[in-house]
Amino acid sequence: MLDIRNLLVRRGEGALAHHVRLPHLQVGGGEILAITGESGSGKSTLLEAIGLLLAPVELGRFRLGAAQGQDIAQLLATDNQPALAAVRSRHLGFILQNGGLLPFLSVRDNISLPRRLLGMPAHSAHVDHAVEVLRLQGLLDKHPQALSIGERQRVACVRAIAHEPLLLLADEPTAALDPHSARRLFELLLSLVSSMGLSALVVSHDWALLKDFGLPRLGAISRQGETLFEPMD
Repeated sequence: MLDIRNLLVRRGEGALAHHVRLPHLQVGGGEILAITGESGSGKSTLLEAIGLLLAPVELGRFRLGAAQGQDIAQLLATDNQPALAAVRSRHLGFILQNGGLLPFLSVRDNISLPRRLLGMPAHSAHVDHAVEVLRLQGLLDKHPQALSIGERQRVACVRAIAHEPLLLLADEPTAALDPHSARRLFELLLSLVSSMGLSALVVSHDWALLKDFGLPRLGAISRQGETLFEPMD
């Protein structure tokens, strides 16, 4: 589903430049991979590059989708911004630390927004399933300010998969949650990824939670001026 080789991203310039390097990454449908490392190691930078929000300075291969998939590396090499924007909106789903919900929309409208923007049918069995799994039926007519932090993050999860993306990218989705809520959200997220056959990358600092769930992880190895991300046991 996701196949990346020899990705290099640079933050900053000159003596202050920091490089983030990913030699190889493969994530299949229904699989979730954690990205771990110390604060400032480049986890979010790596996620931004994979999410096509930050252009790499080097890239060998980037394919997304079944079989050979779409050649994202070619789009990046030619700086085809319209095509890259189309990939982001249609095939990628994002979950942010703060949920990122629009305060003037109800939960129902926040969830349906990605589908409406893409001209997709309003009703979706996938969304209905996600709403049920995440226990949001009673919250659909409320606005974000009326929800708890955990409820907002659950809504953000459904919104991120509402348009049935190929790849889900989550940046510290449990950072603002208490341990019980964080565990529950992780359980539900794993259930959605498995049932929908998504590929998912989750940046997390919660080592104990990741270990409890037995998730494979991509760990940061920091060097002078560079962070290397490699599979960890």
